[in-house]
Amino acid sequence: MNQTLPSYTSGTSSTPLQGMPIGEMLDRTAARYPDTEALVCLHQDIRWTYKEFVAKVNEAARAFLVIGVRRGDRVGIWAPNRYEWTVTQFATAKVGAILVNINPAYGMHELEYAMNLAGISVLVTADSFKTSDYRKILYDLAPELKASPPGELKAQRLAELRVVINLDTEEHAGMWSWAGFINLAGEASQEDVNTVQAQLQFDDPINIQFTSGTTGNPKGATLTHHNILNNGFFVGESQRLSEKDRVVIPVPLYHCFGMVMGNLGCITHGSTMIYPGEGFDPKAVLQAVHQEKATALYGVPTMFIAELSEPEFESYDLSNLRTGIMAGSICPAEVMKKVNDKMHMKEVQIAYGMTETSPVSTQTSSLDPFEKQVTTVGRTQPHLETKIVDPGTGNVQPRGEIGELCTRGYSVMLKYWNNEEKTHEAIDASGWMHTGDLATMDEDGYIQIVGRIKDMVIRGGENIYPKEVEEFLYTHPSIEEVQVTGIPDETYGEELIAWVKLRPDAEPVDAQGLMDFCKGKIAHFKIPRNYKFVDEFPMTVTGKIQKFKMREISIEEMGLK
Repeated sequence: MNQTLPSYTSGTSSTPLQGMPIGEMLDRTAARYPDTEALVCLHQDIRWTYKEFVAKVNEAARAFLVIGVRRGDRVGIWAPNRYEWTVTQFATAKVGAILVNINPAYGMHELEYAMNLAGISVLVTADSFKTSDYRKILYDLAPELKASPPGELKAQRLAELRVVINLDTEEHAGMWSWAGFINLAGEASQEDVNTVQAQLQFDDPINIQFTSGTTGNPKGATLTHHNILNNGFFVGESQRLSEKDRVVIPVPLYHCFGMVMGNLGCITHGSTMIYPGEGFDPKAVLQAVHQEKATALYGVPTMFIAELSEPEFESYDLSNLRTGIMAGSICPAEVMKKVNDKMHMKEVQIAYGMTETSPVSTQTSSLDPFEKQVTTVGRTQPHLETKIVDPGTGNVQPRGEIGELCTRGYSVMLKYWNNEEKTHEAIDASGWMHTGDLATMDEDGYIQIVGRIKDMVIRGGENIYPKEVEEFLYTHPSIEEVQVTGIPDETYGEELIAWVKLRPDAEPVDAQGLMDFCKGKIAHFKIPRNYKFVDEFPMTVTGKIQKFKMREISIEEMGLK
């Protein structure tokens, strides 16, 4: 009889789940650590203690009540990383409104889709960011704004929207400025906020995040207080965060990484949230770590690669760094070693998950052997379950066999907003969230992601997992970054192409040189036959590389069908 263990684990913990809404948790933390710095927003010259921060949040909560925001209403936020983003996050939580995160990179078409899908009635928006003129986009989408008194919009294309709050210091037609909006707070009392807050339930939906679908329109993952508060808490627990920790958060707040693992991870532990800038800039991040004596740093692997490549890297004092999170995509082992050594982040952890699971479902620990930290995404998080199933039959795979990773527990979203069909496709009848990721589980319960079901390349009947090929190519001394994907091939059905970014100071290497490097070291069918040398990769705002775009560009440039 085969004694192989099934690919199933549950995360046990003696630490209970936090059974309260987000506003209550913030109040408790502020009462416990009133004089600890809560928020440092360097580019806006903001430095608030927990006592000051909770006062700003309560003020905004009163203003939201004054303009008619009620429990369950959807408040959109379309802005880069700024203090107003975070104040809005916690103020909406206190009044029970559902915060709808809108990607700062969205154009007019995507904005219109997201706002109408979620039924956003109040929009907090930056005036502009990078090359996007948000105000112009809004006036084009809702020309009625220009003639409308603030708070009384009736727009044909955005039927639910009635209020726009612009974060610019100047007043604009039809919009409140942030200062003008906050001035309304005097018309409500703190008692009003407390009364509303006391009625909230931790299972209420509190956040809608759009998943960056690689095909079709984005879907609105609907998350509760319980989902995201606990996920932020346990991500912080794993890093042993406390009121002494200072966390630099350069990842976008609109994404789970910023607002859950970052903001909620900090406020559940009395730690300090530090924003180096509106968007990611490696120099600003290093400066923030240096100046603020940060103990933790968050980022996706591409961000850490950029920081390590910064010409003046050696001039920054990073010696206070202890921990942090690397997530968003799989981290190459070589990069991890440098983060450990050069950035002093001996306790950096890999976190894995998806928006639909709030987001983290597995995480490495600082106590894990180095080998596990660089080759796996850790083990199942506390109070969650993981299984790996055969994508065809749905049966649990034996340990070591590849299958689809599924997650169950407190972190699984309520639903996709207004999309019952896609909800049922993602969450099965037993409550398992199907991730679409291919993974294996070893004897000790460590999970290795080997690719996406849709990224898997089938070449002449052989299954190839691009990540495995990438990991090998990363050992080439001239390669700074590499991504492998499949392209159509008449003979084999599919063939591999590697997009390669070389180190600026590296020995030059060409396609033939890379094929020679692979020969005899990996199976012949895994050796990419095609190479494209690039300076950058197509990416989402959160730093995720878009392989489907790499594939499209390669097909077009090579004239393939």
